[in-house]
Amino acid sequence: MNTKPKYKRILIKLSGEALAGEQGHGLDENVISRVVGQIAKIHAMGVEIALVIGGGNFWRGRQGKQMDRTTADHMGMLATVMNSLAMMDALEQRGIPTRVQTALIMTSVAEPYILRKALHHFEKGRIVIMACGTGNPYCSTDTAAAQRACEIQADVLMMAKNIDGIYDSDPKLNPAACKYDHIKYIDIIKSGIKAMDATAATMCMENNIPVLAFGLDEQDSLIKAVCGEKLGTIIDNN
Repeated sequence: MNTKPKYKRILIKLSGEALAGEQGHGLDENVISRVVGQIAKIHAMGVEIALVIGGGNFWRGRQGKQMDRTTADHMGMLATVMNSLAMMDALEQRGIPTRVQTALIMTSVAEPYILRKALHHFEKGRIVIMACGTGNPYCSTDTAAAQRACEIQADVLMMAKNIDGIYDSDPKLNPAACKYDHIKYIDIIKSGIKAMDATAATMCMENNIPVLAFGLDEQDSLIKAVCGEKLGTIIDNN
């Protein structure tokens, strides 16, 4: 396996469900350990790493069907903080300096998100975990990942998913679903493919940030992705 990184600065978007493993809820320490092991190797290559983690393993806004949408979304933001703190703890147990920054102010447990401070952490060799989404209701963590990737001028937004790329239909429901190796942002938006939300896709398209969507379960998939090996689906303007 190639061990020379293709990218200098990356943003990795992890779904909360991926951290839950087969149990589907909460945190699977074995999954976290496996992910952190790969991130540690990427960090040792000198790659600057930001993380955005979803909260669906604890709470998804649409669960609160009788609840005010803003309240439900704020609860989802808090769920991302739990995941972010767990990931920070696991990384620091490996000796990797890590900071959690939150879009909602909660200085007892994390720093507020400040772009210049995040960039300073990169300079010091720290990993930055960006929690609470954008800090606004009605915005997904996909949108938050896209926005942060644009702000830090990441070379690529890596979306580690439960499936190995983007398909023309749901492969769980359609065994004949066709996987894309490459697809343009404009085609994602026009077709309505549920790979990432339209706001996130538009933001990356307008700021020319490529996205690589791939499966987290594949052996060393994060390392392979960073080193430019062929896997998953690339989304860009080309």
